[in-house]
Amino acid sequence: MHIYTLSQIAEYLGAELQGDGAVEITKIATLANAHTGHIAFLANKKYRPQLEATNATAVILSPSDAPYYEGNKVIVENPYVSYAKLAQKMDTTPRSAKGAIHPSAVVHPSAIISDSASIGANAVIEADAVIAEQVQIGPNSFIGERVRIGAKTKLWSNVSIYHDVEIGSHCLFQANCTIGSDGFGYANEQGQWIKIPQLGSVLIGDNVEVGAGATIDRGAIDNTVIESNVILDNQVHLAHNVEVGFGTAIAGCTVVAGSTTIGKYCQIAGLVGINGHISICDGVILTGMSMVTKSITESGVFSSGMPHLTNKEWRKSIAHLRNLTDMKDRIKALEQLTKSINVEQK
Repeated sequence: MHIYTLSQIAEYLGAELQGDGAVEITKIATLANAHTGHIAFLANKKYRPQLEATNATAVILSPSDAPYYEGNKVIVENPYVSYAKLAQKMDTTPRSAKGAIHPSAVVHPSAIISDSASIGANAVIEADAVIAEQVQIGPNSFIGERVRIGAKTKLWSNVSIYHDVEIGSHCLFQANCTIGSDGFGYANEQGQWIKIPQLGSVLIGDNVEVGAGATIDRGAIDNTVIESNVILDNQVHLAHNVEVGFGTAIAGCTVVAGSTTIGKYCQIAGLVGINGHISICDGVILTGMSMVTKSITESGVFSSGMPHLTNKEWRKSIAHLRNLTDMKDRIKALEQLTKSINVEQK
């Protein structure tokens, strides 16, 4: 448990403090569930009514929300960003591996491992791998031949990094993700599938986070490329030769088909399907369950998923959808009839 005075927290956040700076904070909590010793935050105005009833010792607020709370206040321009920074400072998440190399780990003699790196139980490090300073590799993880992992990168348990993959510094890989697996490459000869060896690799920049169960395929010939500061949520799949630009975030269960390029600072929601061999420009936002079938060349918000309806409404809508072709033909016939009537009247 990390304990800080409110004055220390305000100084760390570069915030204005109104109230008792000597009180001690032991935990971050929501407004609704906070107790003595907890600090809460208000980042969404719809929760403003909870300020009156909260039991928090202090609250992180914006200048516009500060007048609505009479207790200890930490006033910042962006409460949500300040919450994120404070959460990092108070984080108690353990290391994925401790010490140096666990006795049960299998490390090839040619692998180069920094003295400050930690290798967990039953991990396997193959030939010519290079593991930099303060890297943590969790239990049962596999690091293939010639893999390079940059400083302070952290792998949780059961992470698999295939051969020749290059990973930058300060990255985070959640449990069970797989980097550098074969892309879906096959040729068909008279009904027989001929596997195409995937000769490229995966290049990952700095400060990249990859969620649990996510998969990133290696390139077929050229490399799959994930630029720095990218966030991939749980169970995201990127196929071979996908390129993802700096600062893009992709939410859970989204799938990107092969050879697609996604620009910088895009925000892609969950369950989105993106076709192969297309490009998406910088600054695009895709809402949940969108299906992208062609390139997007202008930034903006795009949607295609159908919001939920009651079953009765949905069945009615689907019935209309099935009759669209018939309705189109009938409308066209009516237009022609109307045109002929107008001609006769003239």
